Amino acid sequence: MKLTGLISATYTPFHSDGSVNLDLVAPMVDHMIERGVSGFYVCGSTGEGESLSVEERKSLAKAFVSATRKRVPVVIQVGHNTIDSAAELARHAEVIGADAISSVPPSYFRPDSLDTLVDCIEKITSSAPNLPYYYYHIPRLSGTSFDTVALLEKAEQRIPSFNGIKFSDFFLAEMLWCQEFAQGKYDILFGSDEMILGALSMGAKGAVGSCYGFAAPLWRNIITSFEAGDIDKAQYWMSKAANLVRMIATQPGPFQGCVREVIWPMLGFDVGPMRLPNPTLSDEARDLARKNLEESGFADQIISGDYQ
Repeated sequence: MKLTGLISATYTPFHSDGSVNLDLVAPMVDHMIERGVSGFYVCGSTGEGESLSVEERKSLAKAFVSATRKRVPVVIQVGHNTIDSAAELARHAEVIGADAISSVPPSYFRPDSLDTLVDCIEKITSSAPNLPYYYYHIPRLSGTSFDTVALLEKAEQRIPSFNGIKFSDFFLAEMLWCQEFAQGKYDILFGSDEMILGALSMGAKGAVGSCYGFAAPLWRNIITSFEAGDIDKAQYWMSKAANLVRMIATQPGPFQGCVREVIWPMLGFDVGPMRLPNPTLSDEARDLARKNLEESGFADQIISGDYQ
């Protein structure tokens, strides 16, 4: 299995009281597919998966798989601080017909060695042996930063369903080494939206990110220009995308709060507030984010999908 193109790291829709709003999943799925995403990554960092209960995660995973109807692949992130719970989520993902599973390592009691990390992955994947598995490498959030090439070396010997890595780090040379390992055996998905052009130049074929759900056409412009050999145009679109990320993250930020509480409502989806411990925006912050997006012209382009 090889995933290509833009894989949307999905936002979990909530009601105003903070409960999961499953009714919004299907229309959001349709919108994202229409805008050009190539797949979904459910219950990751963007979807606040680590802040959801096991039962909430099961219901959300089932809703995304059902709504997608095999039009594009669905990867379910099953990582949990309790490995038995991660295994339970993996088993559920296989039962409901997901296309692959992924997991972030435990983040409170962190694996003390690469062998311990592989022990965790082995237990998770043994509960869903028929599903391809992707390790979620995001050291800035998980606190675990073992050499991913060394992980591939061990996984090749011990984990038959190991299929690749969601590489959400900025060290592109390490991503390249993973791509080259075992003659390109593993699928290495890039996970830092604002650096996708660099990853494409290093051979990446697929990317997972928060931005693709609401701005896939902009990132498609980067890929299309790069594939056509028009590097100047690819750099232009990359600059535009990076500046959009910077605006959302800093004016006023935080990034995920502004996307959830300002951008998705612009697209007609009231996906509710962030879930604690992530902060909900103040009224002033929402107004400022909306004002900056409108005055910059980004708001109209996000809504229309037509980037100038």
